[in-house]
Amino acid sequence: MNKLLIAVVGPTAIGKTALGIKLANHFNTEIISADSRQFFKEMYIGTAVPDEDELAAAKHHFIQHISVEEEYNVGLFEQEALAKIEALFTEHDVVIMVGGSGLYVDAVINGLDKFPDVDPEIRNTLTQRLESEGIESLQDQLQILDPNHYQRIDLHNKQRLIRALEICLGTGKPYSSFLARNTVQRPFNTLKIGLNAGRQLIYDRINKRVDVMIEKGLIEEAKGLYAKRELNALQTVGYRELFGYFAEEFDLDTAIEEIKKNTRRFAKRQLTWYRKDETIVWFDYKTPFEEIVQRIKEKVPL
Repeated sequence: MNKLLIAVVGPTAIGKTALGIKLANHFNTEIISADSRQFFKEMYIGTAVPDEDELAAAKHHFIQHISVEEEYNVGLFEQEALAKIEALFTEHDVVIMVGGSGLYVDAVINGLDKFPDVDPEIRNTLTQRLESEGIESLQDQLQILDPNHYQRIDLHNKQRLIRALEICLGTGKPYSSFLARNTVQRPFNTLKIGLNAGRQLIYDRINKRVDVMIEKGLIEEAKGLYAKRELNALQTVGYRELFGYFAEEFDLDTAIEEIKKNTRRFAKRQLTWYRKDETIVWFDYKTPFEEIVQRIKEKVPL
């Protein structure tokens, strides 16, 4: 238990990548990416993957390591990330994990939650309803059956929406009531560091990031993925909205505004998730690096 995994969390566009690199350099170690949107090779611009200079500044793992056509989930990530962390701990006392996906961070630190088996026919029925009634019908039902989880998940992720509903309907209990019941003990210490800022500042940073993505070629990147738009990996903010533009559902300006709006909503859901976690040590995004390192050493002596 003399090894330490430091997880850097917080809303999108807050500066997690930069802090993760500084920590990795300070502790002479490597980075595990726990951002589920950055796993896919074909999604570079729209997921704000660390650029070449950032990747050269510190070694990253789980960045663009699979294709959008491959089946991948949080369970596989938990297994692979733990194996990589174990290997890294043979050479380093500290490993850094950086992630905007709270579920993936929690899977590595606490283990996956255990859910009861439910009748597979429930999923079939929900899938049929999705096709016949549209996603809004399922969103409305989740808001009624589990308002807590409704505030936390990406409501446009069809797979996760159906999963939450099938547990609610199959057990008669909210999906969220099964979360964090089976925390496991890992063979290393963990510390979560959170970056935050005022809401308007976060929103301003998000809006600017989207503008930069458009300038860098997000429209062309999304156009190249349009034929695969039904894949689960592509049910992602930044791509969904442009797919709607390509389908002539709305104009380009509207699509860009929708990306900004939905990214702001995503950031809000991230913060809702993290605020329930009392173990996170929070810092303002402008906190001097030396102060963050000092707090780390106070929390977990190295």
